[in-house]
Amino acid sequence: MTLYPKLIMDALATVTYPGTKKNLVESGMIADQPSIDGMKVRVVIEFPRDTDPFLKSTVKAAEAAIHYHVGREVEVTIETEFKSKPRPEVGKLLPQVKNIIAVSSGKGGVGKSTVAANLAISLARLGYKVGLLDTDIFGPSMPKMFDVEEARPYAVRVDGRDLIEPIEKYGVKLLSIGFFVSPETATLWRGGMASNALKQLIADADWGELDYFILDTPPGTSDIHLTLLQTLAITGAVIVSTPQSVALADARKGIDMYRNEKVNVPILGLVENMAWFTPAELPENKYYIFGKDGAKNLAEEMNCPLLAQIPLVQSIREGGDDGKPSALNIETATGQAFLNLAMAVVTVTNRRNKEQAPTKIVGTK
Repeated sequence: MTLYPKLIMDALATVTYPGTKKNLVESGMIADQPSIDGMKVRVVIEFPRDTDPFLKSTVKAAEAAIHYHVGREVEVTIETEFKSKPRPEVGKLLPQVKNIIAVSSGKGGVGKSTVAANLAISLARLGYKVGLLDTDIFGPSMPKMFDVEEARPYAVRVDGRDLIEPIEKYGVKLLSIGFFVSPETATLWRGGMASNALKQLIADADWGELDYFILDTPPGTSDIHLTLLQTLAITGAVIVSTPQSVALADARKGIDMYRNEKVNVPILGLVENMAWFTPAELPENKYYIFGKDGAKNLAEEMNCPLLAQIPLVQSIREGGDDGKPSALNIETATGQAFLNLAMAVVTVTNRRNKEQAPTKIVGTK
């Protein structure tokens, strides 16, 4: 019996690939002409990705088809290739990102996302390459703050992988789960689903070269924080709090989470948001609605820097709601406050990198 390529291809044409509902030949999945050496046949099947759910069953079906249509005595070797290269393993993600900064708060409502958005924009205005990831899977707010709610990221091909292209606005590369879900619909996901979605936004996106990768984390301590700590080596955390006692108690828990010996992420410093209220018509007046110097005192107590005190000003709220954050206008007092925060973050990050060893990913030695 003499074997020839068409005989093998005809056998493979009887195998349907469930992903396309067409046979392997019609689907263009036979990567090369089958190679034949006597009664030995080698076939290369190309799948869309290494995690293809139909991979094993398709390989078995192809081998069975050759045995059935060509002959039992044929020695079949089937190799697999992938159109999309596999995701890099943890520890090798984001190789071009220099600093990963988690912006965190112990509780919601303290303006953490506002601080994260304005910090990212201010760093970009200082000339740094900046990425911002909205990791609040259940309450994403960055699309609104950047006025890109209608934007829909598309896929780009990079080094053999299909990656999500971040939306770029105000000099910041931005991704959020908010781009992929309806803003009117509640996101009802179990913890595992949320963590997997977050990993995709990190590992399957074309972040490229960044000086600072800002993570706007959800309030509190949750599955999402654990996923971040197990996926990325976070350079340091910036803790946001109001001067209020309740907020400060929760801020302590946030600091404790990062300082836990198993986590060991340095605290770069605290930001006291809503430090005082200044009415537009009385710009020199300060009203300490939530108490005075609460986060400043906590920073001293926890032995970490106070990076900034941001006033409670109506324009900051309006800027976030209108998609034009205060940091865009450095002529204003609030714009200057966020620029000063960015400069402080650069200073403490450089000091941290000089004096401390790189952060280890949680779960790795």
